[in-house]
Amino acid sequence: MKRQLEIMDTTLRDGEQTSGVSFSVSEKLTLAKLLLEELKVDRIEVASARVSEGELEAVTQITDWASQHGYLNNVEILTFTDGGISLDWMEKAGAKAQNLLTKGSLNHLKHQLKKTAKEHFSDIAEVFETAESKGIINNIYLEDWSNGMRNSKNYVFEFLDFLSSQPVKRVLLPDTLGILTHWETYSFLEEILQRYPKLHIDFHGHNDYDLGVANIMEAIKAGCHGLHLTVNGMGERAGNAPMASAIAAIKDFLPQINLGVNEKALYKVSKLVSAFTGVGIPANKPIVGENVFTQTAGIHADGDNKNNLYFSDLMPERFGRKRKYALGKMSGKANIQKNLQELGLTLNDDELKKVTQRIIELGDKKERVTKDDLPYIISDVLDTDFQQRVFIKSYVLTHSKGLRPSTTLSVEIDGTVYEENASGDGQYDAFMQALRKIYSTKKLVLPKLIDYAVRIPPGSHSDALCETIITWEKEGKEFTSRGLDSDQTVSAIKATEKMLNII
Repeated sequence: MKRQLEIMDTTLRDGEQTSGVSFSVSEKLTLAKLLLEELKVDRIEVASARVSEGELEAVTQITDWASQHGYLNNVEILTFTDGGISLDWMEKAGAKAQNLLTKGSLNHLKHQLKKTAKEHFSDIAEVFETAESKGIINNIYLEDWSNGMRNSKNYVFEFLDFLSSQPVKRVLLPDTLGILTHWETYSFLEEILQRYPKLHIDFHGHNDYDLGVANIMEAIKAGCHGLHLTVNGMGERAGNAPMASAIAAIKDFLPQINLGVNEKALYKVSKLVSAFTGVGIPANKPIVGENVFTQTAGIHADGDNKNNLYFSDLMPERFGRKRKYALGKMSGKANIQKNLQELGLTLNDDELKKVTQRIIELGDKKERVTKDDLPYIISDVLDTDFQQRVFIKSYVLTHSKGLRPSTTLSVEIDGTVYEENASGDGQYDAFMQALRKIYSTKKLVLPKLIDYAVRIPPGSHSDALCETIITWEKEGKEFTSRGLDSDQTVSAIKATEKMLNII
C-alpha cells in the first residue's frame, strides 16, 4: 500500500524571511486559498505570532475563510515559549494549530535561552497545557535539531523522551542552517523513527548546500511523515527545499508515496509568488523556470521529430506548461519548423535555409529572436508581401509635477486613422489607456499585460539603447514583443506596436 505523506507549505511564514520580502494582508489571503484549494497541500504555516498588527489582520482573514471552508486545522502559526502570550495572540486571530519554537540543540539551549533541559521542558509543558485548554493543536519545532544530532544527540533523545509523554500531534525537525548531507538526513531520521515509532515526524529542510531536495528524498526513505516546503524555494539565506522540484521528484522516484498535491497548479502558484514578492524565478529553475521546457539545440528538435528522443518523464503538460523551441545561433531547421507550425506557416527547403541563416546571424549579434518575430524575418529575408496592418502614427506624452501623466495618440488600423487621449498612472499607462479607448470603438479587447522588463542589450551602455520586453496573454496563450530605443517609454511603445500586429 502507498504511504500518505503530508506536505506543509511554509511560504507565508518561513518564505517571508527571504531578504526584502513581505506579503500584504490580501496577498497572504490569496496565496492561502490557492495553496489549500488549488495546489492542495495538506497544511500551511502562515505567520509568526506577535510580529505585527498587519500579521494579525492577515491571520484573522485567513482563519475566517478557513473556518468557513473546513481548513481551520490546516492553518498553522509559529509560536514561542513566552508564558502564553503567543497563544493569546493565536486565540485573538482565530487560529487552532501552533508550531511551538523550541531549542533542538544543547548549544542553542545553553547560549540563547541560558536554561537547563529540565527548565526548558517545564516551560514547554506549561505552554502545551494552556494550548489544550484553549482547544489548540500542539506541534513543536526543535530548532537547530540537525546540529543537535551531530553534537548533542543525548539531549535530542532526552527531549524526544519528554515529548513522548506530552499532548503533541507533530514533532517538526528542522535542518535550521541547511548543514546536513543526504546520508546524515537518512541516518538521523531513521534512528529517531525507529526509537520513537509513535511520534509523527516532519522534516524541514533548508538549501544552503543546494541539497534541499536530496535531503527531503532521504527523509522520506527514512520514514518521515511530513515535509515542509516553500514555493520557489523562498526562505532565509539560500531558502528552503523548493516545492516544485520536490513534488516532481517524489512522484517520479518514490512510487510508494501518495501525495495530494496538484502538479498542474505548481507553475501558476510559482508565478504568483514571484509577482507578489518581486523575486524573479531563475530561467533555469527546474519545473517553473522560463527555459526548462525549451529545446535550444537544433539536434534536440530534430530528435523530438524522430520518436521524441529528447523527451523525459518531466513533460511540461504535467505542470500546465508547453514545450518550446528556441530561436538563435544554435537553431537548426527543425527548431524553426516547430515554430512555423505553431504559426501555421509553411516554407520550402530553400526558403527555410535562408530564414535559418538570418536567425543564426541575429544570434551571433546577441539579438533575441522569438516565434512572434518570424513573420517579420520571413518578410525581410524572402521579400514577401507580409504587410503591417497597425501603425502608431503619432503621440504626445506629458508628465508634469502634481498632474497625472497623459497621452494623445494617433493610430492607423487597416488604413483608418483613430485619435484618442487619456491619463494614467505613468506615461506608458496613459498610452495604453488611450489605446484601449481606440480598440474599444472597434469592439476589440487588447491582450492582458502580464510582465514588463527593461534591459540594456549586451554590448550597450546606460546612455545608449534600452530594450523593453513585454509579455502578453490572450485567450490563455502568452507571447512576447520587444522594442528598442534610447527612450524607455518609446521602446515600450514600439514593443506594443509589434503586439498589435501580432494579434
